[in-house]
Amino acid sequence: MNQGVLLSSDTPSCSTSSAPDVSDVLDAFFSLHDGLPRQAPGSDATTGTLLSLVGGLPADPRVLDIGCGSGRASLVLAEALTANVTAVDTHEPILDELRRAAERSGLSSRVNAAALSMTELPFDAGSFDLIWAEGSAYIMGFDAALREWRRLLAPGGTLVITECEWSHSHPSTEAREFWAEAYPLRTTAENVGAADAAGYTVAATYRLPDRDWFDEYYTPLDQRIAQLTTVTDSMAKAVAVTRREIDMRCEHGTDYSYTGYVLTPRPDHEDGEETTMSDTTTRISWATRPETPGDIEAIRAVNLAAFDTAGEADLIEALRQDPAWLPGLSWVAQAPDGRVAGYALLTRSWVGGENALTLGPVAVLPEYQKLGAGGAVIRALIDEARTRGERLIVVLGHAEYYPRFGFTRASGHGISVTFDVPDETLMALPLDESVPVPSGTIRYPAPFGV
Repeated sequence: MNQGVLLSSDTPSCSTSSAPDVSDVLDAFFSLHDGLPRQAPGSDATTGTLLSLVGGLPADPRVLDIGCGSGRASLVLAEALTANVTAVDTHEPILDELRRAAERSGLSSRVNAAALSMTELPFDAGSFDLIWAEGSAYIMGFDAALREWRRLLAPGGTLVITECEWSHSHPSTEAREFWAEAYPLRTTAENVGAADAAGYTVAATYRLPDRDWFDEYYTPLDQRIAQLTTVTDSMAKAVAVTRREIDMRCEHGTDYSYTGYVLTPRPDHEDGEETTMSDTTTRISWATRPETPGDIEAIRAVNLAAFDTAGEADLIEALRQDPAWLPGLSWVAQAPDGRVAGYALLTRSWVGGENALTLGPVAVLPEYQKLGAGGAVIRALIDEARTRGERLIVVLGHAEYYPRFGFTRASGHGISVTFDVPDETLMALPLDESVPVPSGTIRYPAPFGV
């Protein structure tokens, strides 16, 4: 359960009387959220999307929902997987809400709600095939959650976790000051690095749409506040904290977002040890940035080294001369020694006559392949496109690689091409799910020759 990112003993009281006890404010905050659909940003649709990004699960998966709140995700998982879900939270009244909802849905035999702290889970190692944590891991911290919960996963298990993070590299001063007090945020690249360091492979990421903040969380919460008739000092403080959080989202919401991570433990990882390949550590810190004129020769060299022919390198040079070229959407990943090790490009394309972006070429020097350079530069480029207000990215590529960035089959959005390709290799990533996704045939820039 999301317990309010600003609720702490350091939060100033809005009352003119003596400051209320922190435990009383916490009780007031719980009371403010009782009976609401959700206690953090999210939606049933997002739970379903994240679940679709999870790989193969056993026929009767054992599922743990940590910080379940009123249990919306627990119910979706129990029904979709025909699974037994253990749902844990510390607030008994909200667990009672889940029990009643499970009874109404005919799922009470499959949902076990237990009052437990996420920091003291009493389960044996390897007890669960799927661990779920929407909007709750911040209570103990992203890194600590990854580290503590890993032992509970069975071999081949998956952890799905959502985390609030910066949407781009230049958030406003107001947003930075707010989150410095509330919960220090990191970028997607930094959280991916944290997952790698904790021994996970990032199977997929998914940025929650803006409506997940308002439709089922902030709007009902705001309505609850408006309906209050008796406001104690403790409730006044809880309301002030909540309104500040909502106002910040309204004014600076483009600066930060929730991202879902689908993580699988690496079997070769031991706690406290680094996984190595020859003499090169896999934990490389990749700096990513837009290309500069001085990078052009290095970019060509990367593509020539990564592919069997000069086709991709020549395509990039042709695109530079085409109207489809968009300054600032050609990015590189730098190795620690400053070399350009990875590259990714977005150019203008069109879907059904509406603007879209095409991802590619993507290339990494052979000596740095499978070490995260490609993923780092792709994620940075996606963030940049989203910041610019772009709506859609399409890619034709490996079906097992691009879903980790949130890409799904383009055909599911009604998007197609005029030539024959395997359906699973043509993928699309909507960047703003609050607006309709364009559908129709993709028109590529002329240099692609299709």
